[in-house]
Amino acid sequence: MTPVWRKSSHSGTDLEKSDCVEIAQLGEIIAVRDSKNPNGPRVEFNSDDWRAFTHRIRNGHHDLT
Repeated sequence: MTPVWRKSSHSGTDLEKSDCVEIAQLGEIIAVRDSKNPNGPRVEFNSDDWRAFTHRIRNGHHDLT
């Protein structure tokens, strides 16, 4: 299966100025990679961990400020 990578529409279209991640559904796994380094490493989550992670992001638990 060839992954179909996508990024948030909030990331914009200027790849030189945007710090983005891309995600792809790989069966039961959600993979995440750096859009500027598509051949680099990726992080993989099962669906339960992905839901927990995105919930924490939405609630500000991973903000850098």
